[in-house]
Amino acid sequence: MAAQRNRSYLSALVQLCLLLCMSWETEARQIRYSVPEELEKGSFVGNISKDLGLEPRELAERGVRIVSRGRTQLFALNPRSGSLVTAGRIDREELCAQSARCLVSFNILVEDRMKLFGVEIEVTDINDNAPKFQAENLDVKINENVAPGMRFPLPEAVDPDVGVNSLQSYQLSSNKHFSLAVQSRVSGVKSPELVLEHALDREEEAMHRLVLTAVDGGDPLRSGTVHISVTVFDANDNAPVFSLPEYRVSVSENLPVGSRLLTVTATDRDEGANGEVTYSFRKLPDTQLLKFQLNKNTGEIKLSENLDYEETGFYEIEIQAEDGGAYLATAKVLITIEDVNDNSPEVTITSLFSPLMEDSPLGTVIALLNVHDLDSGQNGQVTCSILGNLPFKLEKSIDSYYRLVTHKVLDREQVSSYNITLKATDGGSPPLSTETHFILQVADINDNPPTFSHISYFTYIPENNPRGASIFSVTALDPDSKENAQVIYSLAEDTIQGAPLSSYVSINSDTGVLYALRSFDYEQFRNLKIQVTATDSGDPPLSSNVSLSIFVLDQNDNAPEILYPALPTDGSTGVELAPRSAEPGYLVTKVVAVDRDSGQNAWLSYRLLKASEPGLFSVGLHTGEVRTARALLDRDALKQSLVVVVQDHGQPPLSATVTLTVAVADSIPDVLADLGSLEVPPASDASDLTLYLVVAVAAVSCVFLAFVIVLVALKLRGWHTSRLLQASGGGLGVPASHFVGVDGVRTFLQTYSHEVSLTADSRRSHVIFPQPNYADTLISQESCEKKDPLSLLDDSKFPVEDTPLVPVSSIFAPFLTFKNYDQFYS
Repeated sequence: MAAQRNRSYLSALVQLCLLLCMSWETEARQIRYSVPEELEKGSFVGNISKDLGLEPRELAERGVRIVSRGRTQLFALNPRSGSLVTAGRIDREELCAQSARCLVSFNILVEDRMKLFGVEIEVTDINDNAPKFQAENLDVKINENVAPGMRFPLPEAVDPDVGVNSLQSYQLSSNKHFSLAVQSRVSGVKSPELVLEHALDREEEAMHRLVLTAVDGGDPLRSGTVHISVTVFDANDNAPVFSLPEYRVSVSENLPVGSRLLTVTATDRDEGANGEVTYSFRKLPDTQLLKFQLNKNTGEIKLSENLDYEETGFYEIEIQAEDGGAYLATAKVLITIEDVNDNSPEVTITSLFSPLMEDSPLGTVIALLNVHDLDSGQNGQVTCSILGNLPFKLEKSIDSYYRLVTHKVLDREQVSSYNITLKATDGGSPPLSTETHFILQVADINDNPPTFSHISYFTYIPENNPRGASIFSVTALDPDSKENAQVIYSLAEDTIQGAPLSSYVSINSDTGVLYALRSFDYEQFRNLKIQVTATDSGDPPLSSNVSLSIFVLDQNDNAPEILYPALPTDGSTGVELAPRSAEPGYLVTKVVAVDRDSGQNAWLSYRLLKASEPGLFSVGLHTGEVRTARALLDRDALKQSLVVVVQDHGQPPLSATVTLTVAVADSIPDVLADLGSLEVPPASDASDLTLYLVVAVAAVSCVFLAFVIVLVALKLRGWHTSRLLQASGGGLGVPASHFVGVDGVRTFLQTYSHEVSLTADSRRSHVIFPQPNYADTLISQESCEKKDPLSLLDDSKFPVEDTPLVPVSSIFAPFLTFKNYDQFYS
């Protein structure tokens, strides 16, 4: 007893060491552990972090995980401790049946390195199963005339454990007629036999009850029993005999249900009931009982369920034949299942890295794949390929793993996603294949600048456009995506006539629409050249430029401007001389005008709008030359008034008019003589006019004297003088009179040195103070449009001549410019 107790303690100590000190070894990237079955969930298996060369915290950071194909995970990783633990209860018998070694293999993936490590764990057996007989009771029939030494096969017990924990021996309860013999087969299976030691006598004892016990070698010992009832029959001296001790048959796994496998045959030389043989399965697991069907009368074996080579490739069945006298015979039926190519390859995507940056280098791992075929031999040899011309290739990894890597440079702008189809084909005949589809998205980088559809743009805009009007729209496209394709428009800094470009045009940064910030004037500038920049929102941003030319179209917004004859601001007009001896076509003068517009808007035509003597003068349509249309007659008036209109060809047309006064005489003295010889017709208001003229001349003299005094005073005040002089210089002079007689004019000219404008009417004259720069120069339209602050004609209550007067000096210079009246007559 003490020795047995010591053996129990020693066995328990060994089991404890197996639980606490599980061995492992690493060999060529293969990690091995050993663990007993039936451990609690979470039990320690091995320090996987140490074996991988990692710290426990790095398991999660580096994406370390277990990858296995098609089976329940038996183990798990503890990221806190860095150890490999059990994921649940492990039953070795369920996992590996009665294999000598029970190995569980899987792979551990270190995802950031894309490395796989093979792990092999041996599950060791513990004595957790007792030997068990197929039935608890067994009936044995023996004829009474059976000679001693006759052996009767007994049912074998089954112990799923292996090694020392498996079935070791049989024990038979003590009796005087029977003993137990155990036969050991080549396979190691022990078969018990009941041996008749002494002859039976049915009359003495018709029933014998025995107990057969099966015992294993585990610690503690486990056992199973079957109760045997031995019935003694009358004499039947021949047992059934099979035609063969062992039947063999090979069938394909795709054999239809109901097909005949084979027929076993046993014969009995006895006659009558003692010679009738019946067949039955003697030893068959429950799972196999459902697959095969045995005809107890004919011995025919049929298939009752589908066979699967991948599940079981070989069946060993024991058939017994029994006659009516309880004699038994046994035979074995060995069924070999032949594999057919009935399983397509399986492709499992273990890891997929999507999206993938388009600038990823060649050889970047996209996916990790596992390829497996349940068939065997050539039927299980799998080749894997990529369908289509894609920039990827497959590389073989360890075991049945493949890596999908980039083979060419990716460009998201050409292909933004790839529909990848992997085809796995086995080597069977005919071959079976499986296609696996997955989509790889290509992530964008900012590698494309915005591009315009044209190298340059041009557009036209009429002048005088409203402020804020839309001018043009440019569009740039960026083939990138998201913020890398978001385009922002801007204008390059520039200046136009000294002003920044931003004061002329602006651009909508989102739409690329350009707007005018001011009204354009064709006469100021005729075109703008703008540089438009399109910038994306990537990091770093990319940009491109395009030039835009804006041409301003002319509109007829300027009336013709008359350059000659120049009109003084006081509204007077000059006198042109036409000798009485002039022939028809004589050039009297020429109207000169310009138009600031261009093209058709600047084409000018001249015509005579009004004449005091119709038909006497003509105006050149395109030249503006005023010529005599006929010979001058004595009856023609001394003063001829002409109104010439100048008109452009714009739409609508604009025009300007000028009034010419033509004196019909051979010379200037003749003009004055004619004016002097003219009698002033009596009029009741002539004296009043002379009085008014004298008063006006006196007032003007006072004003002039005051101006001189003020001017001297201002000279003494330094810099104030120039400002006051400029403010006062253009506003001096008051008309002395309206239309006075020639005598009055002569008296006035002898007293003051001023320019004189005379009308052809001998009764009236107009005195004008000189304006700066009027003599010998042409004046602009703008100066003509200004009202002379010294002219009081519009506010005067005196009669005003309809025909405007022009300073004599501007018409008759160089021979009518003088400083006093005496010079004129000299």
